[in-house]
Order: sequence, then structure tokens, then C-alpha cells
Amino acid sequence: MQTETFRHVMPLQIRFNDVDKFGHVNNTIYFQFYDTAKTDYFSTVCEGVDWERVAIVVVHIESDFLAQVKADSHIAARTRVSHIGHKSFRLEQDVIDVDTKEVKCRCSSVMVLYDLHKQQAIPLPEQWARSIREYDNVVDEK
Repeated sequence: MQTETFRHVMPLQIRFNDVDKFGHVNNTIYFQFYDTAKTDYFSTVCEGVDWERVAIVVVHIESDFLAQVKADSHIAARTRVSHIGHKSFRLEQDVIDVDTKEVKCRCSSVMVLYDLHKQQAIPLPEQWARSIREYDNVVDEK
């Protein structure tokens, strides 16, 4: 992951059912946290997202679980785009402890924009790509 800071930070609420018998957030829940944060990221950064016409889909995802999150933790998800290609882009996210800034889990995914009517991947609209480049200071992959 890049060493620059994340601009998009979203506080997360830990729900009762997120915590397992060991008293920590179950590892499957982190992907729900990441989904919530990426939806907010695109709604914030990219104007005019029409979720009825397009989907942003994961084609590859990997995650590193670094430290436990307990039920009473105060956490947030940080999200940024690190690279933009023709039809794909790399999304980096992590979950941090808001109080200590410790990274609890780190995720990297490759995403594509998908036209729900045509049932195919499509290029990122130039307006979105420009907004992402400006927001996250992204250098395109060529």
C-alpha cells in the first residue's frame, strides 16, 4: 500500500452480531465494513453514480488481519484508489482503531465498473477518473 494518507475515512459501528464467542469482530465482517466504506467513497468522490445502471464489482480481493477488534473498539474504515487502468482500478482500504490509529486489517482489491444492462465491464467514465485522480492524487497505469 502507498504510504500517503487516506482522505476518505468513515466511522464504523460494531453491531452485536459482528462479535463472535471469542469477544472480537469475526473476520468475515471486515468485508462488510469495506463494502459500506467503498459505497460511501464512490458516492462522495464520483458524482452521478447510478446504482440501477452500473455496479462496481470486485474481481480480486486480499486481506491481512493484523490485530483483533473487540466489541467496545472505536473503529473507522479508510479508503482510497491507488491506480486506475482502462477498465479496472485498485482500491486500498483498512480498518483502524480511531483512538490509537493502529491498523487492524488491511485490504486490497481490483475493481471493475460493470454495465448491468449490457452485462459487461465498461471503462470508468472520464469524469469519475478525473475526480478520483484529484481526490486521491492517483497516477494512472498505462
